[in-house]
Amino acid sequence: MSEQKSTVSSPAPAAGNLIQTVFTTSASAKGGRNGHTRSVDGLVSVDLSVPKVMGGPGKPGTTTPEDLFAAGYAACFGGAIDFVGKQKKTDATNAAVTCSVSIGPRAGGGFGLAVKMRVEDSTLPQAVLAALVQEAHDKICPYSHATRDNLLIEFEVIGGA
Repeated sequence: MSEQKSTVSSPAPAAGNLIQTVFTTSASAKGGRNGHTRSVDGLVSVDLSVPKVMGGPGKPGTTTPEDLFAAGYAACFGGAIDFVGKQKKTDATNAAVTCSVSIGPRAGGGFGLAVKMRVEDSTLPQAVLAALVQEAHDKICPYSHATRDNLLIEFEVIGGA
């Protein structure tokens, strides 16, 4: 039996969303939400299971796609804050970003995500940190660009005095 292949594509992004590729990585998953995922370099290699609260087995020692998304978005957003800080000659390397990702049914069918981002840095004044967060979200972070107008993102920003 010969293998057959087809291609499915999403609509082309708007001209302002096209990129000049600098880095590419990949990961594979088998077994869906109750399977295993692994990055091409093997540095990420985790078993997955649906949490019990979602009707799954909730196996100990496993993770979820939402955990992985939260970790990636938190790290990327922290990098975006640091990038903006450097542009503004402000040290934002102490900013701690916690990303919480929720999943649930959408009113239009299927499932969707919601994100709450908590950014803390006691070494920066509240107004300065809030401005860095806003610019990182509006102009720099690729996760923010990818999710814009697709899911609710709430921010809690906690700066110093």
